[in-house]
Amino acid sequence: MAKLTPLAVLPLANVIRSLVTTTISSSSFLLPPSLAIMSVLANTTNPALNPDRNPVMKYLLKKTFYAQFCAGETPVEVRQTVESLKKIGFTGVILGYAKEVVLTDAQSRDLASSAGGVAAEDCIRTEVNHWEAGTMETVLLASPGDFVALKFTGAGRQALYALSSCVPPSEALAAAIDNICKLAASRGVRLLFDAEQQAVQAGIDDWTLGYMRKYNTHDRAVVYGTYQAYLKATPSTLSNHLSIARDEGFALGVKLVRGAYLGSDPRHLIHDTKANTDAAYDGIAEALLRRQWRTPLRGPKKMDGEKALFPAVELVLASHNRDTVLRARAILESGERGTAVAFAQLQGMADEVSCELVATGAAGEADVSGIGLTKTQVYKYLVWGTTGECMKYLLRRAQENRDAVQRTRNGRDAMRAELLRRVKGLFGFAG
Repeated sequence: MAKLTPLAVLPLANVIRSLVTTTISSSSFLLPPSLAIMSVLANTTNPALNPDRNPVMKYLLKKTFYAQFCAGETPVEVRQTVESLKKIGFTGVILGYAKEVVLTDAQSRDLASSAGGVAAEDCIRTEVNHWEAGTMETVLLASPGDFVALKFTGAGRQALYALSSCVPPSEALAAAIDNICKLAASRGVRLLFDAEQQAVQAGIDDWTLGYMRKYNTHDRAVVYGTYQAYLKATPSTLSNHLSIARDEGFALGVKLVRGAYLGSDPRHLIHDTKANTDAAYDGIAEALLRRQWRTPLRGPKKMDGEKALFPAVELVLASHNRDTVLRARAILESGERGTAVAFAQLQGMADEVSCELVATGAAGEADVSGIGLTKTQVYKYLVWGTTGECMKYLLRRAQENRDAVQRTRNGRDAMRAELLRRVKGLFGFAG
């Protein structure tokens, strides 16, 4: 009998679809035209090219790229997708609402008008209220223990204006965020406030800390901020937030990522090499996992006991890098009581890493002390919405695969080997 691998838990359709997707994404011949087509579909105003209006195009996309990366178009489809992931062995999901506000050039140039008058009323009616309703529905779709990803700029012009000006959200937007936070807290769902481009990130950091103060307790995080390791300033920013959390007595929710805006963030703000980014990511992760003030984090100047002064932290380690994941697992398995951690990868990407985490953590048992779990917590991030609403998200996933060719090739090779193992098994050959 063929030896089972971590990818053996995936349905055959998923393996084949992943192999096709990663083959395209890792091909210098197939990827450029694919990206060009995806870009047109994501940004078109032509009804004939809108998947939500063109049934043939919708069918083709929904059975391929949409199925690879997204949860579903309706609550019923989303629940089915989430249930299938949990049956495989995933702890839960990080669920996002895909619809984004699309601004005209004139609206983008005149964000200040959104602060008052008729324009403000229009923003609330067509942008803020719609974003709130979609995000609230996403929280209702999530189960206790799951996460919901929240993107502030999805709320439109008022959010963009306030964030870029580093001022608090408008009254209507603040009420919407509060409603979302209250619903999430009541359902045991956690909120991940996404990082975005540097033009608005300082405002996002301010808002995130404000809502952490309001909704996080001394031992439980409802609100998590997102910290991008590719930014040179991230260790300083995170160290400051940790000190604030310690002094004010709330748990800091941290989602650690490498970075998502390499093509648009100012280059001088980003580490010079990928190796530097990797070192920053792994160093931050180790400091948080061990709950120690250690490089690259810097603790307060006056400390009389490093570990005692470290605040409560809940960590989402969002990484597709197998070496990073294995290093973090080794720290957790060292027996040292540290930070609660959830591992996360995007749906349809790095499945070989995700499934290995599921397999290695399956034998873990609940910690009877009630402090935490020894079983590995593994989550998949996926968005929901109509095929047309998800096109910009799908384009970003395609671009990410282009920028991480070696990782995509690793995924392709893993899926190819898994498919070959299953074919050999049909004919009685051992893998």
